[in-house]
Amino acid sequence: MMNARIEHLETSGTFSLDGGTWDVDNNVWIVGDDSEVIIIDPAHSAEAVASAVNGRKVAAILLTHGHDDHIRQVMEVGSRVGGTIHLNPADRMLWDQVHTDGAPDGDINDGDTFTVAGATLRAIHTPGHSPGSTCFYSEDLGETPVLFSGDTLFQGGPGATGRSYSSYDTIVESINTKLFTLPENTRVNTGHGPSTTIGEEAVQLQG
Repeated sequence: MMNARIEHLETSGTFSLDGGTWDVDNNVWIVGDDSEVIIIDPAHSAEAVASAVNGRKVAAILLTHGHDDHIRQVMEVGSRVGGTIHLNPADRMLWDQVHTDGAPDGDINDGDTFTVAGATLRAIHTPGHSPGSTCFYSEDLGETPVLFSGDTLFQGGPGATGRSYSSYDTIVESINTKLFTLPENTRVNTGHGPSTTIGEEAVQLQG
């Protein structure tokens, strides 16, 4: 029997790139059970994330991409709650802009799997918002499949591509070829803002 569940935490802070800074609210996703969890994108507040983990073992900390709002606090989170930090190596240059001393513990490559509390998360490399942007897909977290989309797909369309290392054509190709092939009822838990489904977004983008 699968005991894994999804917990949601919203944190607030800033995002900085290309000389600009913006206020942002980020979604932090915690997947697991009463004893062990995986954290996805522990943004802004290490204290809030540590409180939500509440002493449970952290199997891994997964980063959907390397923008500073998603990764700035990850070393502090790791020092507080444990767990190995994983990032797609194509975003290492973004990591290095934020963390001059210290590297991720492991790479995330397309097809890699991470398991916690009987649930498996499969990495889907979806470049565009950033070169290493990666989503995580699971069929073990409820009645419908779940995708943690980072900043690749939101309610209302693709993530932003107006800054360094981004490409609109690439993100649209990633979404069409790698995400819209998932079941329509897949719940999409995003990096910012409300959740949606693959079916809802496919209608909007392809219609």
